[in-house]
Amino acid sequence: MTHRADSRTLSGVLEVLSENGFEGMAGAMAILFNEAMQLERSAFLEAGPYERSEDRRGYANGFKPKTMRTRVGELALQIPQVRDLEPGSEGFYPKSLERGLRSERALKTAIAEMYVQGVSTRRVTEITRAMCGLDVSSTQVSRASQLLDTELGSWRTRALGCVPYVILDARYEKVRQGGAVVDCAVLVAIGVREDGKRTILGVSVSQSEAEAHWRDFLEGLQNRGLHGTRFVVSDDHAGIRAALRARMPGVKWQRCQFHLQRNAPAYIPRVSMRREVAAAIRSIFNATDRVEAERRLRDVVKAYSGSAPKLAAWMETNIPEGLTIFELPVEHRVRLRTTNSLELLNKTLKRRTRVAGLFPNDAALLRLVSAVLIEVCEEWETGRIYLSLESR
Repeated sequence: MTHRADSRTLSGVLEVLSENGFEGMAGAMAILFNEAMQLERSAFLEAGPYERSEDRRGYANGFKPKTMRTRVGELALQIPQVRDLEPGSEGFYPKSLERGLRSERALKTAIAEMYVQGVSTRRVTEITRAMCGLDVSSTQVSRASQLLDTELGSWRTRALGCVPYVILDARYEKVRQGGAVVDCAVLVAIGVREDGKRTILGVSVSQSEAEAHWRDFLEGLQNRGLHGTRFVVSDDHAGIRAALRARMPGVKWQRCQFHLQRNAPAYIPRVSMRREVAAAIRSIFNATDRVEAERRLRDVVKAYSGSAPKLAAWMETNIPEGLTIFELPVEHRVRLRTTNSLELLNKTLKRRTRVAGLFPNDAALLRLVSAVLIEVCEEWETGRIYLSLESR
């Protein structure tokens, strides 16, 4: 009986190959695979089809169709099913197919890694076609990248600890939602730990930088164990400031000095004054201590009160928000008076996200930025000390 089955299988393979040549390789392989899986099921059940046996462990229960993409083409497989197994016994699944699935998962993981490394979908397709004879669509790349979700989710929810210094910022990406393209905010927090090394605390994709989104983001960090924060740096975004007052009352806030410099030209009446105003603001920020900085600020405000009254009023109100840095040790000030370190990180994100261009949903955007950030985080946490906190 077994010999006749093998003969029919071989005849079927030869017929497919003789009629279709190399184009029939996928069909021939499917026939062989299907026969091999049936033989494996018989061995598992310890009984062949329709065979009476006292040693039988269960019964055959038909087949389940499955299409597998391989280097020889798509295989139309019929996966043997079983029923009425002994209680507690392990279920049946063909070992040959398990090996194929492991290879398929490995390929999909590789595709996902290429995607998050910034390789375009077109280039991924070229690589997989050359190596495996497969064409990979953008949808398949997106699905493959979902294999990373468990790892990335674990990283985003990992426990935090004491982080004295925190820097907050956001950037925007195009996301398709409900048939429309919208701008979504990518909220990012980085910090300097007690050991002096930088770390990426968290990332979130939100509809905007409204207070509610920043407040939820900060609450999430605190729920993961963030504590000991005594100094936060950000730009002058109303949502951030309101969220900080709600979630981190009493924590010192430093307004980014770079953003202050960039905002000043809007209040300068003449373009010819820009260079001297920029130098005046720098002289305030470069003072030796806060007392000296405030003295220089008063002098500058007085000097421009006549020729540029709007500028003078703006400086008097806003520049003091950039002077909180003087409460820190001198050796910490240069690296914490701006959000530049986070701005550089955002540029790294941009180099990766511009390859994708438009994201199909929030999850795809969060997946990609998380994959990029986890790489940077590992470099920071295993690299050199960013700040020595022994002098605090």
